[in-house]
Amino acid sequence: MIEECLGVEFRVRDDDCPLADATRAADIEVDARPPQLRADGYALLQFTAPESKKFAAALDGDDRIRYLHLSATDGRRNGRCLSKHPCVVHDLVSTGFMVESIRYRSGSAVFSGAVVGHEVLRGVLNTASETVGVALERVYPLLTAGDSVAQRWDLTPAQEEALRAALAHDYFTVPRGATATEVAEDLEISKSAFIERLHRGEHALFSQIFG
Repeated sequence: MIEECLGVEFRVRDDDCPLADATRAADIEVDARPPQLRADGYALLQFTAPESKKFAAALDGDDRIRYLHLSATDGRRNGRCLSKHPCVVHDLVSTGFMVESIRYRSGSAVFSGAVVGHEVLRGVLNTASETVGVALERVYPLLTAGDSVAQRWDLTPAQEEALRAALAHDYFTVPRGATATEVAEDLEISKSAFIERLHRGEHALFSQIFG
């Protein structure tokens, strides 16, 4: 039986992989796919970056890079290359981290992905703690079929109901499509009860989003 799947995000400061070094040189942000490690030890890197001569020159001049190819699409550069430099993310993947996306910004990186179960999570966290520059940003349960928004964001059912009703009545728009009294009447609760649930729900959401 599959255990709980958890979303995990790591931040890597002063990463020394070629993509990180190139973003440091150009001061840009690059989105990359999970690197594919080949049998010959090279990693296939695929990424998309804004148009930047400094970035392209930094990668082209890096002796760790082989077979760099860049193509232009809608003002951005799609790139592929081989790197003989091992990426930090490979250490996390080897202990169970399923990387889904990587974002490099001015020499640092954010790895987003998932792990299956708390035992695997502990192993991944142990590896991260032993790797210089890697820090855990957040862990959160992934929404699966049958899970409610309340479970995903640690809300009470009443708070979720108040937020949904407010959204449906355009309570958050400017100008508002309905008053607090009108939304409360639709929920068949008092205005004060609606406002309290709404504020508690907003606090719970914002606390998790902004940490």
